[in-house]
Amino acid sequence: MKTIVLLLSPLLLGFLLLTNPAEVHKDLLVTVPHKAAKPVMTGADQISAYLPYLKGKRIGMVVNQTSIIGNKASVDSLMSLGVNIVRIFGPEHGFRGNASNGAKVDDAVDSKTGIPIISLYGKNKKPTQEQLADVDLLVFDIQDVGCRFYTYINTLNHVMEACAEHKKELMILDRPNPNGFIVDGPILEKHLYSGIGMHPIPITHGCTIAEFAQMINGEGWGGLPGKNLCKLKIIKVANYTHDTPYTLPIMPSPNLNTQQSVMLYPSICWFEGTIISQGRGTYMPFTVLGAPALKGIYSFSFKPVSLKGMSETPLHQDTECYGLDLRNYDTNIFRKTRQLNLQWLIELYKAYPDKARFFDTSYSNQIGNFNFRSGNEALKKQIIAGMSEKEIRQSWEPGLSAYKQMRKKYLLYQ
Repeated sequence: MKTIVLLLSPLLLGFLLLTNPAEVHKDLLVTVPHKAAKPVMTGADQISAYLPYLKGKRIGMVVNQTSIIGNKASVDSLMSLGVNIVRIFGPEHGFRGNASNGAKVDDAVDSKTGIPIISLYGKNKKPTQEQLADVDLLVFDIQDVGCRFYTYINTLNHVMEACAEHKKELMILDRPNPNGFIVDGPILEKHLYSGIGMHPIPITHGCTIAEFAQMINGEGWGGLPGKNLCKLKIIKVANYTHDTPYTLPIMPSPNLNTQQSVMLYPSICWFEGTIISQGRGTYMPFTVLGAPALKGIYSFSFKPVSLKGMSETPLHQDTECYGLDLRNYDTNIFRKTRQLNLQWLIELYKAYPDKARFFDTSYSNQIGNFNFRSGNEALKKQIIAGMSEKEIRQSWEPGLSAYKQMRKKYLLYQ
């Protein structure tokens, strides 16, 4: 254990040191334990705060593989404590988190517990009246990464709509946002709403799931106008602020498989609207960037291949791609600047030889185009025009500042 030396009598000790240092007695020095920072505790880990509220109710769980209590699935843990879980609702990637990005997920029965699983990334995006008929309380417990085009906040919105419509309460077991210290990017324009963005927010929204739920309610987003609000019960994260570093104990989706990828994701995912591979089809997705046409310009290379459960048909499949290796990039820079990295986008556009094809994804199977990723029509034009990062950032105002001010109303943490 680390110790700290305290001077019980500074004047006396100073006198002794000046007169005869050899005669300083050890009993004038006292050691005390160094107080370590209290560990972050997710809402799910604080069982005593919500278990009594679950008892005697029929519970529905909106969960995936990140929904854990300690190191055990929350569904399994709560069932062992006598909670009556009658239905599981799974988001993109499924309840066990093993479906590829964008892949339709079917309803099923959990082989371990026998509980019916309803997919919210298949036939319907939100629970139906029939699926909620025998549910008294719905519990939402999913790890998010704080990025607009990460679809779990859309799932949250759809679940809140269903709860409001069918008079069901929603309990949120909150979790830290690993990118919660960044609020940056252009605000999503309404005509570009899609499955990868349905709220007027920047790319990194700076909220935990519970804070975002309060924002959805307060702003009347997604089918929640006027009095038709979702009744929320929130179990907050303990010992957490938005500046608290947080390493995810379980990766949130197949292609965010390292902490490095989680931290780089907000600055890299908009490349999905370009000809540049983000490493899908490798075991290092969202930590590398490249394309075949950059051979001779960059020396680093990687080859995307079909990987079941991660990316079956990746961009530039079976072709060597050349570009940037960001696996050792110091992501603490994001914490210092509080900004996304725009330079990679600017650099790779300048380096790409056939610029007419850079933003053309019509040949690929990627979802949406660059404007849906960036959230506006301007950024693509600004990159093509060669505008500086400073000029581009200025164009995000006053929308970004207005969002930051609005966000303050819904924060649960400093």
